[in-house]
Amino acid sequence: MDKNGYDLVIIGAGPAGLTAAIYAARAKLNILVLEKSAPGGQILVADWIENYPGFTEGLSGADLIMNMTEQVKRFGVTIETNEVLSIDIAHSVKQLQLNDRQVATKSVIIASGASPKKLGIPGEEKYYGKGVSACATCDAPFFKNSVVAAAGGGNTAVQESLFLTRFVDKVYLIHRRDQLRADKLLQERAFENNKIEIVWDSVLKSINGSEAGVSGVTVENVKTGETYDLDVEGCFVWVGTTPNTGFLKDTDIKLNEWGFVEANSRMETSVPGIFAAGDVRDTPLRQVSTAVGDGAIAASEASEYIENLDR
Repeated sequence: MDKNGYDLVIIGAGPAGLTAAIYAARAKLNILVLEKSAPGGQILVADWIENYPGFTEGLSGADLIMNMTEQVKRFGVTIETNEVLSIDIAHSVKQLQLNDRQVATKSVIIASGASPKKLGIPGEEKYYGKGVSACATCDAPFFKNSVVAAAGGGNTAVQESLFLTRFVDKVYLIHRRDQLRADKLLQERAFENNKIEIVWDSVLKSINGSEAGVSGVTVENVKTGETYDLDVEGCFVWVGTTPNTGFLKDTDIKLNEWGFVEANSRMETSVPGIFAAGDVRDTPLRQVSTAVGDGAIAASEASEYIENLDR
């Protein structure tokens, strides 16, 4: 166990966690940032970001995270690669169980983000990494001059489908409704792209293939019940996110029915000294700009909490 403990531990190094680290460092708090993989979270796979203020031409998710990470390090903050397995919140000083040790902290900001949701259909797990993917930026080059299927209708699904068209011959974008949920600008780009064919009112029923990988998908029209097969060489799934909150399961931190952390406008959770920020939070919008705002508020509130605790 770390003997001296910390003022604040930030779980996650995406936009919310990194912003919280900047604000906490400027408040002269003794902090630790934990990230189980690489800093950035889902934003790392964003090909191009056009709606984050200050970058007139846009920039890649990787570049934005690199800039944020360097800014955090400039304040002397270390980002440690480690995973939080559980949290003991029984006392005012919280105990976090990591892979290799325990750490004590007066406050915590949960900024652990969310992961791509899966469909749970036959073939999805079997062919994951063998033709099934949730990251066009990562895997599009493997499908050059191919025909692929994609499931979803939100910003990520449309944006990633547009990116796919740089490599593939055709994208069947399969959406269960009769209109997309993506921003109007993205919709317009999809409608104007002759490599994208939107399959309305439909869902994927199975992903088919052989030892060599994906060879097709079975689609069902939700209005008529008709099923049919499409010959494709890959399938991308963008149907929402699942919060990374497994380590909170044995705590009194309140989660909503989908597992996202409930927090008020001050980012306070149901447990004093525990704050939440970014995609892991129950929030109507999950974007870089909202995550940054959450992180700033969470760090400011954590600083005030610690100050009152020490009085």
